[in-house]
Amino acid sequence: MTLKIEQLSGEHGTQIRLSGELRSENIDQVRAEIERSGPSGLDLEEVDLVGVEGIRFLNTCKAEGIPLLHCSPYIQEWMLREQGRSKVSTKKRKKG
Repeated sequence: MTLKIEQLSGEHGTQIRLSGELRSENIDQVRAEIERSGPSGLDLEEVDLVGVEGIRFLNTCKAEGIPLLHCSPYIQEWMLREQGRSKVSTKKRKKG
């Protein structure tokens, strides 16, 4: 399965709905859509598979203030774990 990207316009702005698999090869396309529409959120309800680069991308979106809507518990947990790994590797680089 591939990734489907839809724009949903509503009274609170534009949301981008992602459906399918969020993998490294899709990130540039999603990023371009975000830059084009300036979304009020990323709807992840129909995302059923995410690669590690997708998780890192979602963490970046969240850090930039883009709300992640309908994010499944497994994706949220993986995002938290990846944030923890990122902090540890940053500390190691600063010491070395």
